[in-house]
Amino acid sequence: MPQNNKTIIDLLDKSYLSRVCNLELSIKLAKQALHLCDNPNFEHLKAKALSQLSLYYMIVGNYEESYNLSQKSMHLFEKSKNEIGIAEVKYNLAGFYYKTNNYQLGVVNLIDALIIFKKNNNYHYISKCEKALGTVYEFIDDEQNAIQSYKNAIKAAKKIGDTNLETNAYNNLSGIYIKNNKIDIANEIIEKSIAIKYKNNDLRGLAFAIYGKGKINFYKKKFELAIENFKQSIVIHEQMGEKLGLAMANYKLAKLYFETKDVQTSKKYLEKSLRICNTYNISIIKIKVHHLFYGIYKLEKNNRKSLYHLELFLKEKETVFKAKDLKVIENYDLLLRMQTLKKETELQQENTKLIVKKNKAEESLRVRKEFLSTMSHEIRTPLNAIITIAAILGENSNTENETLLHSLKFSSNHLLKIVNDILDFTKLDSGKMDLDPISTNFKKFIEHLWITYTHAANKENLNFELNIDSEINDTYYIDQTKITQILCNLISNAVKFTEQGNIKLEINVLKKQEETDSVLFKVIDTGIGIEKENIEAIFDTFSQLKKGITRKKDGTGLGLTISKQLIELHQSAIKVTSVFGKGSTFSFELQLKKGISQNINSEVNLKKDLAGTSVLLVEDNAINAMVAKKLLSQWGFIVDLAINGLIATEKSKTTKYDYILMDIHMPVLDGYQAAKNIRTLQNLNKETPIFGLTADISAQDNTDYNFYFNDFLLKPLEIEKMKAALTSNC
Repeated sequence: MPQNNKTIIDLLDKSYLSRVCNLELSIKLAKQALHLCDNPNFEHLKAKALSQLSLYYMIVGNYEESYNLSQKSMHLFEKSKNEIGIAEVKYNLAGFYYKTNNYQLGVVNLIDALIIFKKNNNYHYISKCEKALGTVYEFIDDEQNAIQSYKNAIKAAKKIGDTNLETNAYNNLSGIYIKNNKIDIANEIIEKSIAIKYKNNDLRGLAFAIYGKGKINFYKKKFELAIENFKQSIVIHEQMGEKLGLAMANYKLAKLYFETKDVQTSKKYLEKSLRICNTYNISIIKIKVHHLFYGIYKLEKNNRKSLYHLELFLKEKETVFKAKDLKVIENYDLLLRMQTLKKETELQQENTKLIVKKNKAEESLRVRKEFLSTMSHEIRTPLNAIITIAAILGENSNTENETLLHSLKFSSNHLLKIVNDILDFTKLDSGKMDLDPISTNFKKFIEHLWITYTHAANKENLNFELNIDSEINDTYYIDQTKITQILCNLISNAVKFTEQGNIKLEINVLKKQEETDSVLFKVIDTGIGIEKENIEAIFDTFSQLKKGITRKKDGTGLGLTISKQLIELHQSAIKVTSVFGKGSTFSFELQLKKGISQNINSEVNLKKDLAGTSVLLVEDNAINAMVAKKLLSQWGFIVDLAINGLIATEKSKTTKYDYILMDIHMPVLDGYQAAKNIRTLQNLNKETPIFGLTADISAQDNTDYNFYFNDFLLKPLEIEKMKAALTSNC
C-alpha cells in the first residue's frame, strides 16, 4: 500500500474513533486526510473524508456545511459506484434532514441506507440506522415499532461487540420504559450505559446517558438529583459541541422547573433551548419548547403570548409534516420493508431485481395507508379541539385578540389542509373516493370561498375578481368539500405565483337543460406563467418541488395532482392555457344537477327546532368532549356524556336518545363494539342514529362493524356537516 494511501486511511480511522470524545480532533484529522487526497487516484478516500467531515459538522450543528460536504461526497461515491459509501452519505443526510425541518426526507434517506447495509451485512451501520429509525417511530408515538428498532440496534451492535453502539440504543430505549412506568428496567439499562460510556471514554454517549438518568430521577421526583444530571449533561454537550443534546437537556430542565412551580427559572432554560433550536433549526425540540411556553403563559393568563406560542407550535408541526425535495409518499413503501427487511434480504440473494421491484409496488399501497392513517389520527385529534375552540373563541373575542385568533385559525386550518391533501391523494390513488353531493346554495357557496381568498390576495397586493354568470342556478347538487378543494388549490396557486396584477374566478353557464347545467369554471392569473414543455409536468405528484435545501413557495406539491384527479372523479378534465411570463388560465367543465331552493333556518330558529333533542356523546378525550358538548348545547341539544363504550352501553339500556355520537378509539370498550352492543343487545336505542366520530381515516373501512353506524364524521369536525347530519330527521 502506498505510504500516502496508508497515511490517509490511518488519519480517517483515528478521526472516526475520536468522534465520541473529541469532535474538534475528529474534524482536524479529517481535514488533514482531505488535504492529502488531491491525487485523482485517491478519489475514493476523498469521498470518505468528505463523508466523515459531513457527519462531524452535522453533530456540531453546522448543517449547511454538512449538507454541502455530503453532496460532494455523494457525487464521488456515485461516480465510483461505491454502494457502501453512498449508504454512509445517505445516513449522514438522514441525520441532517431529521434534526432540522425535513422529517420525511430524513426517513427516506435513512431507510434507503439501511437497505444497503442489510444487504452487505454491515452491522455497525445497521445498528446506527435502526437506532435512528427507533427515534423516528418514537416521534410519531409508535412505541411498539420504536422498541423493536432499538432492540434491532442492540442486536446488531452485539454481533460486532460494539458496546458504544449498544448503549446508544439503551439510552433511547430507557426513555420509552419511563413513559410506560417500567422504571426499574429503565434504570437498569441506563446504569449499564453510564458504566460502559465511562469505561470506553465515550463522552458524547455519556452525556446522553446521564441525561437519561436525569429523566429517571425526574420521574421519581428526585428533583435535586435530576437537576444535577441535566446540568452535567449540558456541560459535556457544550464541551463536545453537540447541539441537539444541548437543546434537549435545557428543555428538560425547563420542564422540571415548571413542574416544581419555579416558572421564572423554567423560562430561563426554555429561552436557552429556543436560542439553540432557532440557531441550528432543530425543529423536533423547538416543537416541545413552544408547547411548554404555551402552557406557561396560559397558566399566567397571558393570552397574547400563549396564543403566539401555540401558533408557532402549530407551524413547527406543519413543518415536520410537510414533504420536501423528494416524492416522499412514493417512497413510503420502504417503511414496510423495514418490518420485513430480514426476509427480504434473503430473497434478494435468490431473486432478480424485477421481483424485488414487483414486491415493492405491491407493498406500497398498504404502507402508505397505514402510515398516513397513524399520522392523520395523531394530528387530527388535537386539531379537532384547536379548530373548534378557535371558532368558539372567535364568537366572543375582543379586538386585541382578533389578529392572534385569525393567525391561529389560519395556521391550524393550513395544517389541516396539508393533512387532508395527503390523505385525499392516497384515497384517489387507490380509487377509494366517491362524490357526496348535497343541495347547495351555489352563489353563496362561491361568494364565501371568494371572500376567504380575497384576504390572501390583498395581502400580496393582488386584486381578486369574481364573475358569476347571471344564468347560474341558485341551487345545485355538489360535493362541497371536493369543489372547495379544486378551487382552493387553483386559487392558492394563482396567489402564490402572481407577483402583481389580477386573479379572476369566472363561472359561466355553457348549456342549460331541464335538470342539469353545463358550468364552466375558470381561474385566471397574471402570474409567472408556465413554459409550454412543462404544462403536462405540473400535474405530476410533487412537481413543484425543486432541488436544494429551501423553496420559495410552500405547499405539499399535491394541489394540482389532487385537483386534476377530483375533476376526473366528476367525469371531466382540467385544461391549461399559459403564456410564460404573462399568466395562466386553468379551466374545467362540470355537469351540475339543479337543486331545489330552500329557506335556510337562522341559528336562532335552528336552536328553537332542536331544543330538547337528546344526544349521547361518547368521548374519552376530556378536551374534545368539552368542546363538542359546548357546541351541541349552543344548538339546543341536551347532552349526556359517556367516557367509554362500556358506559355508553349501560346508558343506552336506561335512557332513550335521539342521537348517539360515538368516538371510535377509546379505553375499556371501543366505539365499534359499543355500537354493536347498542344495535344487538336489549336496550332502548336499537334504532337510534349512531354517528362515528373519529380522526382515523380508515375507520369507516372496517367492514366488520361499519354497518352499525349511520355515518362517520371525521375530526376535526366540519361544523356544517355535523349540523346537517344531526338535523336531518328534526
